[in-house]
Amino acid sequence: MEATISKAEYEAAMAEKDGQIATLRHELDQLKRLIFASKSERFVPATLPEQMALWDDPQSEPASTETEKITYERKKPKVHPGRTPLPDHLPVRREIIEPKEDTTGMVRIGEEITRKVDYTPGILEIIEYVRPKYARPQAEQENQSAIVIAEVPDQVIPKGIPGVGLLVYLFVAKYIDHLPFYRQIEMFKRDHGWAIHKSTINDWFVAVCTLLEPLYEVLQKNVLNTDYLQGDESRIQVLDWTDTKSTKGKPNTKTHLGYMWVFRNPLSGNVFFTYRSGRGANVLHETLGDFTGLLQSDGYSAYTNYIKKHDVELVSCLAHIRRKFFEAKENDAEKAAYALEQIQLLYGIEQVAREEGHQHPERLSLRKVMAAPVYYNLLEWVRTEQANNLTKGAIGKALLYAKNHLPRLEHYLRDGRVEIDNNQIENTIRPLALGRKNYLFAGSNQGAERAAMMYSFFASCKANDVNPSEWMRDVLIRIGNHSVNRLEDLLPVQWAKARVENM
Repeated sequence: MEATISKAEYEAAMAEKDGQIATLRHELDQLKRLIFASKSERFVPATLPEQMALWDDPQSEPASTETEKITYERKKPKVHPGRTPLPDHLPVRREIIEPKEDTTGMVRIGEEITRKVDYTPGILEIIEYVRPKYARPQAEQENQSAIVIAEVPDQVIPKGIPGVGLLVYLFVAKYIDHLPFYRQIEMFKRDHGWAIHKSTINDWFVAVCTLLEPLYEVLQKNVLNTDYLQGDESRIQVLDWTDTKSTKGKPNTKTHLGYMWVFRNPLSGNVFFTYRSGRGANVLHETLGDFTGLLQSDGYSAYTNYIKKHDVELVSCLAHIRRKFFEAKENDAEKAAYALEQIQLLYGIEQVAREEGHQHPERLSLRKVMAAPVYYNLLEWVRTEQANNLTKGAIGKALLYAKNHLPRLEHYLRDGRVEIDNNQIENTIRPLALGRKNYLFAGSNQGAERAAMMYSFFASCKANDVNPSEWMRDVLIRIGNHSVNRLEDLLPVQWAKARVENM
């Protein structure tokens, strides 16, 4: 005898199936977007809100007019931006080209000048330090050496052959221009006929990192010396070497997944990377130590677990909340569009503050007047809609995420220092992602730790508009004889300030 189900049971089963189908369609759309579509999250509302029209004006009512909406698409012609002006500081080499015809007896009446920009590969040269030796007269040799010779100039790597310029080039090319060492080796071989062993460059890298390690520790203390911090993390593949099984005389290798954790001090701009093999809350316990205050991050659960044992309050990121609604546009266009419009208003207020150069107190005043009504209206709307929408679809997930994380953004309405999102620290991680595509993995855990050191220094240079090559060249020359108690003077921010003061 066949079992029968009630109408209510049937409708519940169909609703569950519809929810599963909607979830699978959303996941499929996201995969297609990742593979084929543009990664931009640009959103243009149907009606662009005016910057100052944040509240309804009861005195002005819109006139009732009939409108007709006409839409069409056309290709916008590309306008060439024009030739970029040549920098004034570039050297100019003049070549005078005389006519093939004999010009004897002719009068020169002018000249035609054609300008071209050319490039000659970097010059690789050998520097010989010649130190003449002198013999002191015998009469003057009492309590003095008989031989007089100049001291060897300070070297970054004692008894090593690389000059500071070569070392700076190698490391900047890898960690800023994303050129792995093996590619640089091929470039030196091709352009200069010099074959460098990879192990030699690795030895140089280890020596420089050992020299910079005390400065790296000072940078960590400098970044954590605040009550407002931003944090994020990103994966990195790390090579494991095992000698248990050999293949054709070579040890068997495999990779494991590690993580680069990055912390940014928004007040100083300095950045600190640290490598860990895991992604749990224990990393935050170990790295942040006794930090207290505000920690801004995405919605990852490790941060939530971390604050349970520390005097730390989380600040959420509006960009992550926005992303959830952007991904839900196909699921519920009306609700997603409303949320995106309100978020766009909040970002518009931040843009006004940036364009007008507001400092933290002025920015806070602007937020309290203009952003607070939008924020609290959005928060109330999210709570109401989420209570009425418990689906597992994309819009249901977006509303639930916003309900859990939007309240933690309220800190930015109380403290003008707090940013509206975590985008600045995510931009800091971008070079790591680009490098990951080029050199695929770190050679070992120690190699990943040294990479974290380089990313810390170069990210801090970028955040403070410091030329990384100039900074690293100067620091490598000076750090060997620099006072340990004043290493903070060599950090990018302090280094740049000292350069300006000495000009």
